[in-house]
Amino acid sequence: MEILYQVEDKPPIGTSILLAAQHLLAALGAIITVPLVVGGVLNLPVEDIVVLVNAAMLVSGVVTIIQCKGVGPVGIRLPCVMGTSFTFVGVSIAIGFEHGVAGILGSALVASLVMIIGSFFMPMIRRFFPPIVTGTVVTLIGLSLIPVAVDWFAGGQVGQEGYASLPNLAIGLFVLTTVILLSIFGKGILSAAAVVIGMALGFMACVVLGLVDFKPVQDSPLFALPSPFHFGLTFPISGIIGMSIAYLVTIVESTGDFLALSNVTKTKLTGKKLSSGILCDGLGSALASLFSTTPFSSFSQNVGIVGMTGVASRYVVAITGAMLILAGLFPIIGALVVAIPLPVLGGAGLVMFAMIITAGVNILSHTKHTKRNGIIIAVSIGAGMAVTVRPELLSHLPDFLKIILASGITTGSVIALLLNAVLPDGDIIVETEEENPSNNEVESSPNLI
Repeated sequence: MEILYQVEDKPPIGTSILLAAQHLLAALGAIITVPLVVGGVLNLPVEDIVVLVNAAMLVSGVVTIIQCKGVGPVGIRLPCVMGTSFTFVGVSIAIGFEHGVAGILGSALVASLVMIIGSFFMPMIRRFFPPIVTGTVVTLIGLSLIPVAVDWFAGGQVGQEGYASLPNLAIGLFVLTTVILLSIFGKGILSAAAVVIGMALGFMACVVLGLVDFKPVQDSPLFALPSPFHFGLTFPISGIIGMSIAYLVTIVESTGDFLALSNVTKTKLTGKKLSSGILCDGLGSALASLFSTTPFSSFSQNVGIVGMTGVASRYVVAITGAMLILAGLFPIIGALVVAIPLPVLGGAGLVMFAMIITAGVNILSHTKHTKRNGIIIAVSIGAGMAVTVRPELLSHLPDFLKIILASGITTGSVIALLLNAVLPDGDIIVETEEENPSNNEVESSPNLI
């Protein structure tokens, strides 16, 4: 995909708002799902769940803006959307049952030091991600998201009423076809805004067919102020340990997202820049705890939008952050987005997530075709997908291993790193920043991403 707007480009404000809306539509559902799931499982009162959700949207917007525009050493300065992370769902629920929401937030606040301190070691960690590892991780990110898009396309979860019904499949196919046609044959804004136009047309079709439930919009308050320290903070040792493990997992996942983002935006990614991104992630999660919601990470699905549309402007995604802040202050906005039927999201999601796979395959296509590399790719992706499609494989493992391996992306990434380190091969040489002081940034060409 040709880059339509570079990272430093500033499209006209009207165009930017339209392009930013694509990222909002792709991310908002996932952002509010985590607090909804955690609050629902813990049987919190509705008003407390509202606090979690509003804070998630508000802080997501603030951290997204910082990540895109940067504040001193904080922020990767790439078009990166930040939001609540599913990595923390299991450990949050476990802590919540024993120590309440105050235990979740206090544990997350203290454990965020793992990510904050770890960010200063990213220049060293970056050396362990040569093209064979990077390509494998990026490919696995896309593959791991495909089942999510498929369920959206079918209208929910397997076993739910109406799953894969003909109306759901028809709507998903309509959106998918629209997005593809606009991306290929559209010019200028029609191509760049293919996702939001396709979803808007799909939403209007659903309204005409009577398939949109506007009850969440009717039930949402018009305005809501943030509620810092709403639940209080407590600091159970067991909770801090569990959250610390989850943050280590998030470092690996966010590193993969930033590498993928660097590839699709055709920019350079140094260890220092990666450090700034991870630092923002950790500080953002600490801020989330103070404002009464669960920890954050980068959003893989929005990388797919950048790759598909060619809109790499970080200023566009910073506007997405402003939209998220508004959604946090005016919950009725978020409720309207949530009212979008899942097949509409699925039609766009399939092609967005598949673009991440394409980016990974592109990196791998420029690595040496050796038996060693083939084994690294096959075993890593195979293990990652095994955990993704059959999470029951982990059911008898100790809890700390379940937290680490619950994400197929993390499982595959760890295996790729280990295999690359232990399997002998004299052909691949990783050029570090110290070994090449004249070029203190890693070239984003396929050979050095």
